[in-house]
Amino acid sequence: MHGSATPLASSVSSWLLVLLCAVSGAYCLRRARGAGGGAGEAVMGFGMALMAVPLGGRGDEWRAPVLGVVFLGAALHALWLLRDGSHHAHHLVGSLTMVYMASMAWTGPEHGPEHSQAAGPPLLTGALLLYYAGYVVLGGTRLVTAGDAPSRRPAAGRGGPAVLVRACRLAMGMGMLAMLLTM
Repeated sequence: MHGSATPLASSVSSWLLVLLCAVSGAYCLRRARGAGGGAGEAVMGFGMALMAVPLGGRGDEWRAPVLGVVFLGAALHALWLLRDGSHHAHHLVGSLTMVYMASMAWTGPEHGPEHSQAAGPPLLTGALLLYYAGYVVLGGTRLVTAGDAPSRRPAAGRGGPAVLVRACRLAMGMGMLAMLLTM
């Protein structure tokens, strides 16, 4: 799914992104087993990790449509959760972004985004890049200010230290931004 000027740099950065997303997904899954929360973030983390795996077109045909369906289901779930309040809107945007990226990759290995001149509508891709850049900057600011007053107590209702929850969300935001930049 990802293209680069040098194959080695692309491979290393893709595997680092896989590792970042998988660790974030694992942490969110661990949180979900605890006091609640994190299941949707775990699905997003593992799905992002799977999308970032550099298969190089070999046996890659199944990945985009399957992940598109999984993230469409996650988007419907986030839409359902919006009835409780707008704090689930980011999950809806994230799921729909993953559906968008999967649909861009689903054109086939010989016609995939790395071989096309412009993958997807530039306005939509640009808007998503701005959204995630803002999300990462805001998340980084919140993480830095949270580091000023260290607290080992769990985040309210989240089952983990507040700083780790913010760091997990920031890591997934950076992963999403990195994947959007490669489109």
